[in-house]
Amino acid sequence: MSASAVDAPIRDRPLSWSRTVARESVHRTSAAEVLLTDVRPLDGGGFEAAASWPRSHPTFPRDGGSLHSPLILAETLRQLGIYIPLHYFHIPPAARLIITDLFFEIDLDEEPDAGFGATDITCRVHRPEVRSGRSGEVTGLRLAVDFLTGGSTFAQAGGGVRIMGEQRYAEIRGAASALSPPAPAAGLVRPAASDLAVPSRLDVLIGRHGDATVLCPADPRHPFFFDHATDHVPGMVLLEAVRQATAVASQGALLRPRRGRLTAARFTEFDPPARVVCVPHHRTCVFGVLQEGARTAFGVLGYP
Repeated sequence: MSASAVDAPIRDRPLSWSRTVARESVHRTSAAEVLLTDVRPLDGGGFEAAASWPRSHPTFPRDGGSLHSPLILAETLRQLGIYIPLHYFHIPPAARLIITDLFFEIDLDEEPDAGFGATDITCRVHRPEVRSGRSGEVTGLRLAVDFLTGGSTFAQAGGGVRIMGEQRYAEIRGAASALSPPAPAAGLVRPAASDLAVPSRLDVLIGRHGDATVLCPADPRHPFFFDHATDHVPGMVLLEAVRQATAVASQGALLRPRRGRLTAARFTEFDPPARVVCVPHHRTCVFGVLQEGARTAFGVLGYP
């Protein structure tokens, strides 16, 4: 169903935070991991969405303070980048939607506290940029989103998604790759959870192997990061692994980013474990994810 085909009464009704959208609409297996509660089209080609950010969540800790984790902002963007193509751009449910890049920036003066229960978030999605193939099928989408509470914008985020059918995806990926991280190599040393501002040792995604920081999740069945099987390292895993590696590289000085940008240049495989290289400089950190001599992802994080 296209946005233009939606009836006017649906466009005009108020947003609802009463219940989450269907889990398959955001590629989640667990309903507890769904943040979106409502999405509707707007005149002019944009969208408005409602998201519910829980005060207490095992994957989105508040770092002992009153603020939500920046990771929940990126996850809301990810869910919008799946829901909107599936529901409004004729994308088949079996299509593969791959993150190509993302960015976010938080206004610390406007950012909401995590109050009682959950925080109601309004997402204003600008008219998406659509890329089409020769036959007119949608092959890519770019989103830019404003995040609001109480009518005030407190963050912006956006990024791109590449869309492929199952056959095309199989042609690109070739033989099936590993569907989960390998067992840790001998000699791997993990940082303490408290040093990374995560609640549990099972939330640690990195380890030190000699002089290198490598991506090797402590829990290959983590309820958020590995909610469902995939044949490559998900974008959200890359983002959090980089945040954790920055905490290590800065000796705990850089923990909670207020802005960031990540580009996925190619698929990051589970095996061999990718290296995460971070170079802090004042309140920023430039990073790269390296695997078998190739750079699979890169970007920068900025801190208050």
